[in-house]
Amino acid sequence: MRVALVVNPFATRVSEDRLAEVRAELERVADVGVVLTEHPGHATELVTDACRGGAEAIVVFSGDGGFNEALNGLESDVPIGFLPGGGTSVLPRALGLPRDPLAAARRVADAIAAGRTRRISLGRVNGRRFAFGAGIGLDAEMVRRVDSLGRGDDGKRPGDLAFAVALVRVLAARHGRVETELEIDGLGRAGAVFVANGSPYTYAGRLPLPIVREATFELGLDLVAPVAVAPATLPFAVVRVLSGRVRGKRFLRGHDLDRIEVVCDVPLPLHADGEDLGDVERATFEAERGAIPVLA
Repeated sequence: MRVALVVNPFATRVSEDRLAEVRAELERVADVGVVLTEHPGHATELVTDACRGGAEAIVVFSGDGGFNEALNGLESDVPIGFLPGGGTSVLPRALGLPRDPLAAARRVADAIAAGRTRRISLGRVNGRRFAFGAGIGLDAEMVRRVDSLGRGDDGKRPGDLAFAVALVRVLAARHGRVETELEIDGLGRAGAVFVANGSPYTYAGRLPLPIVREATFELGLDLVAPVAVAPATLPFAVVRVLSGRVRGKRFLRGHDLDRIEVVCDVPLPLHADGEDLGDVERATFEAERGAIPVLA
């Protein structure tokens, strides 16, 4: 079997030694060709080239940004696997793979050898695919603040602590208040929207954060949207959102949806799989059911 191994050498947990170990593990069961990303968006191009070049499987060793790019480069029903090379690496962990890249490579190699795949759905927002989560408002602001910190001298992105600090700063900038500033068609007005294709929505270190608890990779899209939150109730609202225990009139919810349409009062930040997609006034989220076979 011909396997294309797409690697982001700047991802937090990718190194020459780890790459050599991962490659050796995959070469137990396949002929492996390694290609390295060189700039943003390159993984999309490399995966498209691999599909057109006859690769029989694709494995991506990267962080979630690289996984997102890879999904947007798939042009055929080629099985794809994901190895956790980023600081968080939500997608492979949510698919049940170990956090250690070599252990994950061993599982993916076994799946290749056995011809074992799991078909999952994907989401799209304004045409761009996402694997596990997308949102407008609070979490997209956090992504943007972390991105504004830049990368270290080694090219690596800040870790989970930076996101925690970003959350505090976003809430401080709002004076501890979340105002309603968008409309979700058929559901009502809210202050932000979290759209999930699977659970957990993200991780804080080893701790899963099941913000949209009922979402699964086999169904359509789920959402949670907090309505206006006052400073006095903000701590309780944050805890409930992060734990996925949202009930009552302070939250809008949706489960197993094919389409979600959002209109913003003013341009608001949008993210998909932790990638900043700029400000939008409108966003259409769509479920792409049974979209791809994954090696897991």
